[in-house]
Amino acid sequence: MTPVHPSRHAMTEDELLRQAPAAYMNEVQQQFFRSLLLGQRVDLQQRIEQEFRALREQEVHSDPADIGSAEEERQWQLRSLEREKKLLDKIDQALERLARGDYGWCEETGEPIGLRRLLLRPTATLCIEAKERQEQKERHLRDER
Repeated sequence: MTPVHPSRHAMTEDELLRQAPAAYMNEVQQQFFRSLLLGQRVDLQQRIEQEFRALREQEVHSDPADIGSAEEERQWQLRSLEREKKLLDKIDQALERLARGDYGWCEETGEPIGLRRLLLRPTATLCIEAKERQEQKERHLRDER
């Protein structure tokens, strides 16, 4: 991954995690996550383009069994593209939060989301406690149905 400022070396995950808690979401950490998100965005855009190309190039089958198989494959590819498009939107939203200075802070509590959680899910908007509450609420609503 290339840093945005070529004159500086890219911080590693270990260096990021070794920083003092008081350094949370300082300029260097924001730059780390900006580079990470931009790299993921480029990779995702390339995958989406490849999948679109594969969809356009699918051959037409005359055998009914082949047609059914091809349609099933096409539906799977479309679902995959939809998931990737949603992830692309989440990456763009995370980059917007970085630009506003809101990145890394829980939307519900205002507490830090945490570096380890952001490394695992750079698009996270909730700290782990708020996410767990959200999931419990969703489970409860599903159980009521």
